This record gives sequence, C-alpha cells and structure tokens, in this order.
Amino acid sequence: MPEEVKLNAPLFFSRAQQVIHAWQAAGKSPEHESLTGVDSLLILIGDPAGEDEPDRKSTAFQIWLLGYEFPSTLLLFTQQKIYFLCSSSKAKILNQLLAGNPPIPVEILIQAKPKDPPTDSIPKLIQIMSTGKRLGTLLKEQHTGRLVDEWKSTLNASEHKFDQVDVSASLSAMMAIKDAEELKLIRTTANLCSTLLGFHFVPKLELILDRGSSVTHQALSDQVEARLGDGTKPDMKVFSKAKNADEIDFTSVEFVYPPIVQSKSASSGYDIKYSAVSTTDNMSHEGILLVAIGMKYKGYCANIARTFLVDASKQQEQHYSFLLSLQTEALSKLKEGTPAREVYQHVLSQVKAKHPELEKHMPKNIGWAMGLEFRDGSYVLSGKNTRILHAGMVFNLVLAFTDVQDEKGKKYSLLLTDTVKIGDEKGVCLTEGTKTFKDVLFSFNDEPDAKPSKDAKSKSSGSGVNGASSKSHINKDNIVSGTGHHVAGSKILRAKTRGQVRDPEMTTSTLARIAAHQRELHSQRQEEGIMRFAGEDSGVGREDGKTWKRYQSYKGEAALPKEIENLKIYIDKKNSTVILPIHGFAVPFHINAIKNASKSDEGDFTYLRINFQTPGQLAGKKEDTPFEDPDATFIRSVVYRSADGHRFDALCKGITDLKKEVNKREQEKKAMADVVEQDVLQEIKGKRPLRLQEVFVRPALDGKRLPGELEIHVNGVRYVSPLGQKIDILFNNIKHLFFQPCDNEMLVITHMHLKAPIMIGKKKTKDFQVYREASDVQFDETGNRKRKYRYGDEDEIELEQQERKRRQALNKEFKFFAEKIAEASGDRLEVDIPFSELAFEGVPFRTNVKLQPTTDCLVHLTDPPFLVVTLTDIEIASLERVQFSLKQFDMVFIFKDFSRTPLHINSIPSTQLDNVKEWLDSVEVPMAEGPVNLNWGTIMKTINENPYEFFKEGGWAFLSGTGVAGAEGENSEEEDESESDFEADSEEVVSSSSDSDESSFSGDSEASDESGSADSAVDDDSGDDWDELERKAAKSDKKRKESGRGHGSEDEDSDRPKKKAPAPKKKR
Repeated sequence: MPEEVKLNAPLFFSRAQQVIHAWQAAGKSPEHESLTGVDSLLILIGDPAGEDEPDRKSTAFQIWLLGYEFPSTLLLFTQQKIYFLCSSSKAKILNQLLAGNPPIPVEILIQAKPKDPPTDSIPKLIQIMSTGKRLGTLLKEQHTGRLVDEWKSTLNASEHKFDQVDVSASLSAMMAIKDAEELKLIRTTANLCSTLLGFHFVPKLELILDRGSSVTHQALSDQVEARLGDGTKPDMKVFSKAKNADEIDFTSVEFVYPPIVQSKSASSGYDIKYSAVSTTDNMSHEGILLVAIGMKYKGYCANIARTFLVDASKQQEQHYSFLLSLQTEALSKLKEGTPAREVYQHVLSQVKAKHPELEKHMPKNIGWAMGLEFRDGSYVLSGKNTRILHAGMVFNLVLAFTDVQDEKGKKYSLLLTDTVKIGDEKGVCLTEGTKTFKDVLFSFNDEPDAKPSKDAKSKSSGSGVNGASSKSHINKDNIVSGTGHHVAGSKILRAKTRGQVRDPEMTTSTLARIAAHQRELHSQRQEEGIMRFAGEDSGVGREDGKTWKRYQSYKGEAALPKEIENLKIYIDKKNSTVILPIHGFAVPFHINAIKNASKSDEGDFTYLRINFQTPGQLAGKKEDTPFEDPDATFIRSVVYRSADGHRFDALCKGITDLKKEVNKREQEKKAMADVVEQDVLQEIKGKRPLRLQEVFVRPALDGKRLPGELEIHVNGVRYVSPLGQKIDILFNNIKHLFFQPCDNEMLVITHMHLKAPIMIGKKKTKDFQVYREASDVQFDETGNRKRKYRYGDEDEIELEQQERKRRQALNKEFKFFAEKIAEASGDRLEVDIPFSELAFEGVPFRTNVKLQPTTDCLVHLTDPPFLVVTLTDIEIASLERVQFSLKQFDMVFIFKDFSRTPLHINSIPSTQLDNVKEWLDSVEVPMAEGPVNLNWGTIMKTINENPYEFFKEGGWAFLSGTGVAGAEGENSEEEDESESDFEADSEEVVSSSSDSDESSFSGDSEASDESGSADSAVDDDSGDDWDELERKAAKSDKKRKESGRGHGSEDEDSDRPKKKAPAPKKKR
C-alpha cells in the first residue's frame, strides 16, 4: 500500500465512537443485543480474499472505519482504547491517527517480519483481552495468512480461554444507516449503473435486434464490461453522460459481478441469482431478455436489473405490468420504522389478491441491505426478518417471477431490480430509467395478435398529439387487457411495416408524433443551455480565443544588426523586424505592429508610408484585434521621402513580402495547433499480425499509387506501402470506425475518423481510409470456347453472378477485419455501418454527394473530402429554403460547441424532406424550418457574445418552427407577426424564389399546363367542350386585335419586349 495514502482521522474517530456508544447501550437496543456483556471486540483480517469469494464483513467494517482495506491486520476494541496489530509499512500509514490529541487512545503494535524473531505484540494483546472473558468477533468468517496462523497458535497455547460471541448482526446495524458522504458515493455508483444500461446496453440491444445480428450472451456481457476496462481508460462516450462524470475517479470503479445477459436460448435457462453466468449460446431475438449490472465505487455497491420484452405475448406483458405496480407498492413500505418482513408480506398479499397464480413463482425474499457489502444477510426482506428499517439505509430491491409457463408451455422469468434509499415516507430509487413499457417493449410484428375493439380504437385515437397515438403514451388498461397489443409504447425499430406504407393515417400520426417529440427536444435544449451557461454573463474572450499576443524583436541594443549604423531603413527578415530611423535613433518595429506599406511618387521625390496597427481602425477582420492597453498613445503612420525611388520600391516590396510570409507562417502554425503526436505503436511480437492485403489508402501517400497492407497491432493499426512507407493509427485516437459495403458502390471501405488530426506525409487529416475497388477488370469479355456453345444472355448472367459473389466476399472480408479492429481495441470501438436505405443527396462542400446516416453519425465516405458529423455534437438542425415552389432545400447543423462554424448541406431534394425530418427526430436532434437562408455568421457571433443571455431570452425559439407544419398550433400566427433579427427581408425571399433555377415551374411544361388548366377551371364552371373553348379563344383574340391590346399592351405587367400589332389584311 503506498505511503501517500491519507486517512480521514476525524471520520475514523467519529465512527469508532459510534461503535463504542452502541456497545455501551447494547442492553437497550435489540439491534445490538449480541454486544451485551462483551468485554472486547476483535476484528481479524488475513490475506486478501479471492475474486470469487463473497464480500467479508470484516473488510467492509475496516473500510467503513479507515476508508481503505488493510489486509493482514488485527483490530481490537476495548471500551477505553483501540489497538492495531499490523506490519511496519501499514503502521507508518496508521500513525496518522496518532497526530494531535485523539479523542480515543490508539496504540499500534508491529508484527515481526517473516525472517525476524517474533515480537511480544500478540501475547500483549491476549494479556489485554484477559481482563474479561467474553470476546466479540466474526465467527462465520474464515481467514488465512501468516498473521492469522500466529494469532491462532498463540491464542490456543495461552492459558486464557475466552467465550467467543458472533457480533456480525451488530456490525451490520452500525453500518446500515448511511451518512451524507456514503449516500453520495452510492448515488454515484447507481448513476454509473443506470448510465451503462441506458446509454450502452439498450442502444446496443436495439442495433442487434434491428440488424438481426448473431451475438452470444457472453460476448454481449463482455462488451458491457469492456466499457469500464481497468478504469484507467473508460469509454467516455458512454460514461460522459453520467452526472458529474468529470468528478468521478474511474480507477475506483469496478464491477461487483460480470454483467449478466440471459434469454430463452440460454442453455442454463433463466437464473435471477447474481452468481449466474452469461452463457456462450447465441442470444434469442424474441421472448424475454434479462440483464443485470452491479458496480461499486470506492467500495460502495449499487445494482440494477431489467427485463426486455421482444414480441412478447399478452400474458408476459400483463405480468410485467403487474411487476411494475408491485415495485410501487414495495416502495410505499420501504420507510422509517417498518419491519423488514412487513415489506415482503405486503408484496405477497398484492400477488395473492391480483394474480394468485404467480404466488408460487415469487422468490423467498425481495431484496437485502447494501453498502460496502453487496448483500448484508442481517437485513434481508423476507417473511421472517423482524429487523426495523430506518431512513438512510440502502436496499437492493429485487422483484421477480421465476419459471412462469407461457401459453406454449415454455418457462420464462421476469426481473426488476433497483437500488433504493429508505426515506421517512417512502423509498426512493437511486437507479433510474429503462423500466417503462416504451423503454423495454420491442415489437417487430406487422399486425397485432388480436383485433382491437371499437372502444379501444376510440380511446387510442383520442390519445397523443392531435388525436394521434403517441409512442411515449402508455394506456395501462389496454396493456393489461390485451388491447393495443404491440402498439402502445412499444419500440418499432428502423424497418417500417407494409401497413405503414399503405395507411395514410399512420403518416399523419407520424407527423404528429414528430411534432410532439420536437417540442420536448426544444424544451430540453433550452433547459440544457441555461444550465450549461449559468454564471457566464459574457462571452467576451471566449468566442474565438482572441488575446493580446506579445512579440519582441530584440532583447537589447546589442542584438541590433550592424546595418543600422548608417541610420537607413533596414528590413531584418531573420527577426521579422523593420528598423526605422527616427530623430537620429534606430527604432525597431516588429512586422506584427505594421499594418501595411505604400509608395507614391510626387515630382522628383518618392514617399514611403508605413501604417501601424492601432485601435479604432475599421479594417474588417482586424477590427476587433485586442490591444494590451487600448487607451495608450499610438503612432498611426510614418512617412519617409527620398529621391532614390528604386530603393523605396525595394523597401515597400520587402515589407509587404515579409508581412505575407509572417502571416503565412502564423496561419500554418494555427492550422497545425490541433495536430497531435501519437504514442508509439506497440507491435505484436511472437506472432504474425492480422493483415488486410491489397488495399489502397486515403489520403494517398507520395509516390506511385500502389496497394499495401493494413495490420492490427497491440494498441493500433499500421498501414505499410510496398515502398516501405508506414502510417500508424492508435486506438485511443480513433473516434469512429466505419465499414461501408460495396452494395451499389464501386468501393468497399474501412474508414477511421480520428479524435485529433495527424500528419500523413505533408497533409493534415482527421480521416484515414483503406479501400479496395469492387469491380474486376481482369476477366476476358472477348470470345472464348464457352461462347461457341452458348446463346442469348447466358454468359452475361454468369458474369453478374460472379460479380455478385465477388462483392459478397469483399464485404465479408472487410467487415471481418473491421470487427477485429474493434475487438483489438478492447471494445472501445464499435463498427458503424451506413444505412443506405436512409441515404439522401446534398452538397456539404462543392459537389453533390450521397450522405448516409449511421447509428452515431452522418457520413460521406466514398470520395474525398470526407464528411463525418457526430450526432451527439449537434445542438440543432435548421432546415432552410423550405418552400412549395422549390425543388430543393438546405440543412444547417449548429454544433454544441458554438465556436465551431455551422455546417451547411445545400441542395437536398425536397422529395427527401419528410425522410430527413423523420431521421433527425429519431436520433434526438431538434430541428426548425424556414423559407429563407439565415446569416449564421452574424447569429453565432451574437450568441457567443453572451450565450447565457441568448438562452434566457428564449434560445432557439427565434427560429420559425419545429420542423413540422402546424406543430406550434395557434401560437404560429403570433410568431409569424414578429420578424426575426436574423431573417432575410421579403425582397430577398422573392429574388430567391424567382432566381432559383430549381423552381418547380421553370422549364416544366406539364406543371405549367396543369397550373393553367386549374386557373381556367376556377374562372369557368360551364363545362364547355373543346370546340366551344376554341371558338371563344378565337373571338377573344379578335377583340384584342381590334382594341389594340395584344401581348405587347402597355396594360400588361409583363417584362417581355412589346411587339407592334400587325396591319390588317386587305380583302380581295
């Protein structure tokens, strides 16, 4: 144990006094009855327990007192003094308790080293104990080690004999009621459990079910466990979502047991015990799925377990709904003064009254006390335990039904476990979320098992938003009775059913659901913004990090160049300085102090004007350049005159070139500021690394384009070209790992998006990609022997089949390699595959490309420049130029880091508008839409000046809507009356619509004809036939000619050039 361990001495003596006071009052309290008549209290701890051994109460008691575990240590309490027996290294740490004037005397005795002669420490302790006969200890614990052996042998050889009493129940009562510091640690542990379940396991499960992936229970358990690793490098993509994650010491976090995953395909069946293991069988994609996660932080435990229902039967849904109601009943009894058995009996009575058939499937207890011990056997919620519950205790509440038979005779179990704090009025769950039907019920069936009744339909049609059934709304009566099966609250994943495509009412319901969800997301963003920027009254100095930059030309006069002796203007390129003669002195000016230089000729003289950087200049980007003291006196410019025009030409050009060179260096330095120097790649030794051969790399290396190999090593991957060039990418710098199959593509790709940019050759990049072309140009399409005997399309069909097989083999090879990369990273990475069916076209840079959503990103990986947008980085999406008359719209992503420039994706087809909205809503991205483009440069500058004030005044409410027409209801009319400060004026809207080449009426004769016929139908309802219409048209044209009003008439508003009316023909 390191010497830098700091003990909390006040906390030790405070809890030691609790022990002594409880001991002294043992006769008055039934909870401490075992301490009655005890003369001394002995806690003996041997060597550390193995990983498979259960928690020891002696170790928990030691951590409760000292904050740390001290193996091979003996602790002896008397009512007057405390004694420690330990090694010399531990004694150095425990000496911290002797500082000052301790309220309870402490004596530390040292055990002899193995090779040294024994000391009198153990006989001395036995002599102290001999003043009494009754010894309190932990009889059920078995310890091993040299100290334990020496103690037992010396005690047996002693003439003093003691009556040993088990005091474990009394120690449990002392540690059961948690103080504020202990509750804080348990809340942190519970929060970590909830975060790991809600932000990793649930999305992972959705992805597995959605794709139909084959994964074993053990593999899924290992992936959950790998999120923490050894604590030194936890997966912060998951744990950053925990409350106060930046304050958590992850090296003090560990699992109580390996995460447990069970489904109906597990060979061991369902087992709700926490000694159960996840089997190597493939997880079933239907039925009941159980998951349990137990963790501890600084020794304090928390536990959570959930049931997920995939295409569940009505019986299973009813039983799970009843399990939720049982938890509510149990929490009402977990309060101050309630006997433990009363909680169990109350739950049992509810089962007997409402579902008596489930009584035999209830476990013998429904939980136990928890803290430094995962399971405290003295406080078990069973039907026989009479111990009293007190506020401040923490329990593991376990509600379950085991081995229940379904309609097909197969057995299943249901489990709902939470960490609960006992309160004065009721219990409070410290583990949160993922228990309601909308969180745990998954459905893939196209149609429900039973046809809903008319009453049920009327109820469902009246729920949700605008009469539409809401995904987040749970009708408990319908669920229990079986109506609305697989509809209310269930998670329908990415694949739509055929009924959704055919039923227009479902589309209306989708729009209403999106509108309701978007209102929730906007409200959530508003609250997050206020919380995030609370206390930041101004964004000055934070917008783009502009600060006063000091620069120095020379350290002293001795450093000035010799060329100044003749007092002429001299440009010192080495020190980026211009030296000017002023009043007989050589005065150096750093090039950063100079704004520009200009030359002019007047008569026989040439004038050189040098302007300096000064406050108050309207100079565009330099307008807000900071100065150390803006109120100081500044020289704005100096002017020199000379008859030597050629010299001034050279000086002016030299100053301008030096200014450009320095600016270029600064820009390059700024661009390279975020480039990281990666750690050294640890190569695999003793075996050949796994390789992906014959792949090309992007960005391309210098030289001839040749295929190379990608190798997987211990802490990263390495690309090796045939010319010996190497590119190393470490796992800890990879943010996203993508595999893009060659289905309908020319390339099969493995792509890595990096956390920080690196240099590849002379190029700075945040993306690294290896690919192989899917087309094979090496086969012969000319005539061969087979063509003599084949007719028609036989050989073309064969070629198509071969290409299909070739593409499948490429996909399999690259996907396997990407999965091996994720596995080698310690499961810090997950392979993300683009959803081609959700793809849409847009212009993120200069060309129109195909954009594809993935689970965590929006990507374009086919051609450089690549695009990878992490969805969790997006603050809001603004849909612009959304007008009926336009065929395309734009989308702008505003990032949570307001210093980042918003990303514009232009010219997205309007036919994709609904799909884009539905996708944005499904990935929890708030959106807004408007008819014009906004000036985001001005908007972001305003926001960055004072973000807190921005959110306080309504935040993103200035945008025109939530992305769904009619989402705001009656309030939309009021919002339309007030114009936004950032919205373009009406003239810009008109010009944008008229000038756009993508108008739905430009060059589209069919649309124009339809529009014209519609107008005529409105004007004339007579229903004339074609002949009559032609006669009327000819008559109308004749009248126009006679009245002189043709197409070129001045009364028309047309901008077309006027034509002269033709002269009437003479009759013969």
